Amino acid sequence: MAAPTDTNIESYLSHFGLSQFRRGQKEVITALVDGHDCVCIMPTGGGKSLCYQLPAVMRDGVTLVVSPLIALMKDQVDSMRALGIRATYINSSVTPEDQSQRLYGIQSSQYDLVYIAPERFRNPRFFRAVRGTEVQLLAIDEAHCISQWGHDFRPDYARLGRFRRAIGNPQTIALTATATPKVRDDFMQQLGLTSPQVFITGFARPNLRHEVQRCESKRDKDQALRDLLQETSGPGIIYASSRDRCVEVAREISRWTGQPAAAYHAGLERDERRRVQEDFMSGTIDVVVATVAFGMGVDKANVRFVVHYNMPGSLEAYYQEAGRAGRDGLTARCLLLFSSGDRHIHEFFIETAYPSRTTVATVYEYMRCLDEDPIELTHQQLKDRLNLEIGVDGVGACEKLLEQCGALERLEPRQNMAAVLIDSELPTLVDLLPRQASVQRRVLQAVERIVGDRRCERVYLQLAALAESLEMEDPAVSRALRELSRLEAFDYVPPFRGRAMHVLRRERCFDALEIDFERLEALKQAEYEKLKEMTRFARTRQCRQLHVLHYFGEKTGKPCQSCDNCDPGAGQRAADELTVLSGLDDPLYEIVVIALSGVARIEQKFSRRDISFGKQTIAQMLCGSNSAKITKWRLEELSTFGLLSDFKQTHVTTLIDALIDVGLVEQTEIERFRPVIRLTDWGSRVMRGQDVLIQPLRIPHEMTEQVRRRWRAGPASPTGSPHGATTNASNPHVGNITLSAANSIPPTSNVERRSPADRTHDVPRQPEHYWTWRLLDAGFSPLECCSIRGLTIERVVDHATQSLDDGRVIRIDGFLPAAQISHLDQIAWEERPGHIRSVVSNLPFDVSNEIIHLYLKCRQSVSDHQ
Repeated sequence: MAAPTDTNIESYLSHFGLSQFRRGQKEVITALVDGHDCVCIMPTGGGKSLCYQLPAVMRDGVTLVVSPLIALMKDQVDSMRALGIRATYINSSVTPEDQSQRLYGIQSSQYDLVYIAPERFRNPRFFRAVRGTEVQLLAIDEAHCISQWGHDFRPDYARLGRFRRAIGNPQTIALTATATPKVRDDFMQQLGLTSPQVFITGFARPNLRHEVQRCESKRDKDQALRDLLQETSGPGIIYASSRDRCVEVAREISRWTGQPAAAYHAGLERDERRRVQEDFMSGTIDVVVATVAFGMGVDKANVRFVVHYNMPGSLEAYYQEAGRAGRDGLTARCLLLFSSGDRHIHEFFIETAYPSRTTVATVYEYMRCLDEDPIELTHQQLKDRLNLEIGVDGVGACEKLLEQCGALERLEPRQNMAAVLIDSELPTLVDLLPRQASVQRRVLQAVERIVGDRRCERVYLQLAALAESLEMEDPAVSRALRELSRLEAFDYVPPFRGRAMHVLRRERCFDALEIDFERLEALKQAEYEKLKEMTRFARTRQCRQLHVLHYFGEKTGKPCQSCDNCDPGAGQRAADELTVLSGLDDPLYEIVVIALSGVARIEQKFSRRDISFGKQTIAQMLCGSNSAKITKWRLEELSTFGLLSDFKQTHVTTLIDALIDVGLVEQTEIERFRPVIRLTDWGSRVMRGQDVLIQPLRIPHEMTEQVRRRWRAGPASPTGSPHGATTNASNPHVGNITLSAANSIPPTSNVERRSPADRTHDVPRQPEHYWTWRLLDAGFSPLECCSIRGLTIERVVDHATQSLDDGRVIRIDGFLPAAQISHLDQIAWEERPGHIRSVVSNLPFDVSNEIIHLYLKCRQSVSDHQ
């Protein structure tokens, strides 16, 4: 077919109610109509869909559009039909009868566009229909899902390369909004695109202002969110990490603003999710708090802000979600509330997603030896029966791996229906049965009539109806179906009600399964690298837009002049502003050198014992804390102990984060989830006054003002410096403090250092309850802790109680509603503190003794501190 002229291409815009192309669209469409395969990397909201829709209307034949967005297909098809474009879709929501009609329509050239879910390529009936028609274009949306190195790999997408070759390698366009060069190369190779035209429409979105605020507690995050809502009007999306967090934040926003905010997550019924989305699109509600289940395909032009309440696990996910703001070209804010605790949660999820070989084998061998079929055990039941150390999500990951290698099959919830699968192209399987097996032959003939041409796919049927049609008793039909399962090409699943798993070939032992654990380990490490890159983005001091562009392979570009690093003033909270030190005589150098010296003194004290500490412990030491850990390790003996006691511990922790950001100290993990602090060579030189710090630091505003007020007010002690320190004669530019501790430390290079692997066995492990406290302290609810750590609520309460015994802070309002706390406050202190039975007897509501015990300990802890 001859390539149309530019004028012909533009004339088709009216079919879509458009008058002009967006940036990059015309070039892609021209390449397609000239016959080239294409790769289109276009940012969210850039108009990727028109790139395949317009050629589909221009040319004869059908365009197949592969998309993972089942919930969105109907909306897109309805939009096409409203424009007079012949379009349909086929996915699991379509009844078998409608699927048959639509497959016939494909073969008879009734459609220009057919949207299909990737699992269709497992269906031989669909494959036969496609081979019988002219596929003029194969469009693969969200093409990054093909690559195992992408942020959203989907096994069904991995079949696309084989499918493309099987139907004669039709012209193909692969489209995505987020793909690194490595991911692009991978999916191009898997699809067999040897010399495609590659179009990268700039990732830069100049109207988006990217901001990061460090928030180490839920209170900090809530305050930052309230500030943004007060400063920014218009619709917005807030992404949170869990269903419970979505509900909680949405409720808080409604309370703050007096306006409705909706929660959206996969746990809602389909109709409820659709209602929330429609209300947001229509403007009935302005704010949606959602998990990542919300947003793909949400094309609302005037979204004025996107907030990540919890840090995403990859920069690809962040940029895709942030890109849903400002599609109208007007200024919009993209705010990430960064907490180091969020990183630890992602690390836990990564470990959960890649269970060990031993764990997968344990799950499989147990399931294949069960008598029941199908297996209707929940993940929690499997975890409990096998006494697994992994969480319930880890059990799900085991099942997923076993399903991918063909050992298990996940069955859709059905109301007491049986299921059969005939995996053969023979006209009938009856000829494989002996003549004397008359009952089995009758049953098989009836089943083959029900299955029809739906070979190689699971077909559900009512066992009672089948028995009635054969004028047989249900048990006799069931026995016959079980006997038929001995045929290699016939598989039968007895009736079941809810979620179930089916072991396909019970005779196979685990060692016979094809699971590449070396590849899985490589994928796990790739996930960790993505998480590290996301953390680098959160901590970078360069232009955030440039950071993203470089990550996605765009080497050109200029600073955006609008992100918080390029323009710190606009929309930035004072407590999170960058502080630029004016020189060595700046009084802030005093606290910087003290902090560096504190790290160095701990390293010197424990270098021979290979013991290291995290930033919280270092902050406690610098602030003069009397915590159990400080006492245990005798950190009060260090000369830097208490030198920053004038400041809040949270501010000193933020100061240490700032030193990490600029590279004066480094945070490394000698064990998984146990980050420790080390002084860098550069940090050692700055501490000694041998090098100069010129980078701005993100020092808390209160801390900055306190230091400079004290400096302006004059000497705080007879010696002219705080804490009775004397002027540093060897380096008078450091400020009014002598750091004899720092001056006595040998150069860093002289301190023996061993690799993390060599040190690990000597480092004391944190107790189990510590990790639960870390989650609670980061703002996760007790129920979220249960889900994340795979614990019962009773265990979480026990861990909270143990944390109180360690001197850590626990908020009781996470465990009890406000009304119950209020009632307890009225009666608890009328009784003897700790007398649980008498307190419980006076309560009008049910609550466990353990919760009451935790409440009383919390109240006693508050009283002790007062």
